[in-house]
Amino acid sequence: MFKRILVAVDGSLSSFKAMDKAIELQKLTDAEIYLLCVYKHHSLFEASLSIGRPEGMDIPDKVLSDYAKGIVNHAKEKAKEKGAVKIRGFVKAGRPSTVIIKFAKDKEADLIVVGSRGTHSDKDGMLLGSVSHRVASKAKCPVLVV
Repeated sequence: MFKRILVAVDGSLSSFKAMDKAIELQKLTDAEIYLLCVYKHHSLFEASLSIGRPEGMDIPDKVLSDYAKGIVNHAKEKAKEKGAVKIRGFVKAGRPSTVIIKFAKDKEADLIVVGSRGTHSDKDGMLLGSVSHRVASKAKCPVLVV
């Protein structure tokens, strides 16, 4: 049924619920799970806009990348505690919905699992968060919103 399940994780409770659902599916299908955390890329120009930066302070991309790696590593540990096997973690920069969809295509994911935010931030996403809404409407493979 499923060979590769992509789970978007951002450290939120809803993303960990999505991961839990993917683990349940893995136990039924023996699929590999790809955990993906996407952070917003900051250009050097954006990074230079700060009024002052203390000596030795990293540019935003480095800080955000490290934070995203921490989220993925934490998710992997939690997944292993719950009995998951065949788990790989990835960190990418960019617009989350765009990166998730492209990553799923590149890795030939059979399923994308994302958490629902329930925000009212845009008229199209009244029940889903904006990222889950965009992924569900634009992905070429099935999307499970948890």
